[in-house]
Amino acid sequence: MKKKLFSTILLSCFVAVCVAAAVFADVNGKWNGTISTPDGNALDVSYNFKADGEKLTGTVSSQMGEISLDNGKIKGDDFSFSVNVSGTDYPHKGKAYADSCAMDIDFGGSSSHFVLKRAK
Repeated sequence: MKKKLFSTILLSCFVAVCVAAAVFADVNGKWNGTISTPDGNALDVSYNFKADGEKLTGTVSSQMGEISLDNGKIKGDDFSFSVNVSGTDYPHKGKAYADSCAMDIDFGGSSSHFVLKRAK
């Protein structure tokens, strides 16, 4: 009887861990996408994220160069950070999914929504 109960509890814990792993997406790694800027230009970007607990660090790269992420925070699947370009901060907010990240960037009152795909 005890063996059967122990096996049932162990199996239940295993299933719970698998479900939790599937629910929480992993933001770590390289992600690619295209941002539509307020002036109508398209900017190809690559984000390289590294999550450490609730701290998010990394870089963003484009044809204009590479910039570090500032004030990065992550909680579950939601994350935020800013990048500083020529003295101007551009806040980002995002949500991670298994194979994509939905992102919003604030261009000083004008917002742009874009999607990043995990780099292969």
